[in-house]
Order: sequence, then C-alpha cells, then structure tokens
Amino acid sequence: MRNNTQALKAKTFYDLHKCKDILVLPNAWDSASARVFEQAGFSAIGTTSAGIATSLGFAEPEKISLDEMLKAIERIVKAVSVPVTADIEAGYASTAAGVADTIKKVIATGAVGVNLEDTPGSNGNAIQEIAIQVERIKATRNAANSCNFPFVINARTDLFLFNIGDENTRFDSVVQRVNAYIEAGADCVFIPGIGDPKIIEALVRQVHGPINILANPDVPPIPELQRLGVARVSMGSDRCAQQWR
Repeated sequence: MRNNTQALKAKTFYDLHKCKDILVLPNAWDSASARVFEQAGFSAIGTTSAGIATSLGFAEPEKISLDEMLKAIERIVKAVSVPVTADIEAGYASTAAGVADTIKKVIATGAVGVNLEDTPGSNGNAIQEIAIQVERIKATRNAANSCNFPFVINARTDLFLFNIGDENTRFDSVVQRVNAYIEAGADCVFIPGIGDPKIIEALVRQVHGPINILANPDVPPIPELQRLGVARVSMGSDRCAQQWR
C-alpha cells in the first residue's frame, strides 16, 4: 500500500513540473513545519538540509550523518499527505555508486524526489568537475529507475550562489553544466544565487529543461518568475547555509 501511495505522490509531483502554473515549494525542517506548510495549502513540500542540520545542532555541508538525515526526511514524509522531495546535499558519498546507494535509501523513506548539488568538489575543489557530477547524476537516475514511479531529480549548481569561477564566463559555465545534468538524467535544475530578471530569462531560453529558482528578497516575485518561464521556486535557507561554510 505504501508503495502505491508513494507512486501516486510521485506522479503528482512530477506533473507539477509540467503545469503552466509555477510550483512553489516550501522547505520543511521537521514534522511540525511540514504540517504547517501542508495546512497552508502547498501542493508539495521540500526538505531543507540546512534547516534539518541546524535544528539538530549540526552545520553544513554534510556534518549531520546520512542516517540522521534519512530519519528526519522519513518523519516529514509520514507527517503529511502531500509529496515530499528531499534535499540530500552532495549525496553523502564520494563515489557515484555511493550516491546511488543513498538514493535507494531516500526512496525507502517515502520521498518522491531529491536535490543533488555539485558543491563541494573533490580534492579540495570548490565545485565538482562536470564529468564527475554527470556520473553521479547518471547513477542517481539509474537508482531512481529501479522504482516503479517517476522520481524527480533536481540537479543543483552553486556557481552563482558561491561566485565560483570567472564572473565573465560564469553564465556560460552554468548553462553548460545544467544542460549536461539534464542530459545525464536530471528532471529539473536548481540554480540558486540569481535574482536579475534578465539573467533568469536568458537561462530559461538556453537551458533544456525546467528551472528551479531560490526565493529571497533579491528575487522577483512569484508572478514575475512565472512570466519569465521559471518552473519551480523554493523557499529555502541557503543564506544560512552560506554562513556555515
């Protein structure tokens, strides 16, 4: 029965990315906040890794154990009837095979999607090499395909958020990355750290899939994001996360 319910939620969540109306996704850090968001009328809920970690006394990135994060995700899933997608930071693994194992464990919590980010990179690099991240996303897709429902992969890049690389080529680098992520199997791409409507509109034109924007006071209001072509907007805690790093 749980698998049937999870499959229905997964189909609902997947379809929300295809609607003409933008998907507004609040990020919960515990069961109580998730219940509040559901009662407020949101059609789906995300988890915030920074919020969960902070609420339990940990910093980011990945200072909280995978086991504790999975337990928190499962509590949130059980607390609400709407679909839940899980923020799993960089996958809690150093290899693509390890990320795939994490995905299987996330699916077992009842979640119907994940955020997978490309920071920090390997060997002390600020961001993961594209080729390595593509392999991690492919492994995520293969693991997700083992279930009988459309598990949504939201591939995140932090080039804008953390001002990584040459400012003059950053936009082109983002486009190259996220299009590679989509080709590798991502359903949606998350590009936090941008608020300029012209940049957002240019990304919508050049990215080959749905775009997720992080809401904050510097970002256009939701109706304007929808007009620009954004598919999904998340209300998360990356400013807090930046302070931890």
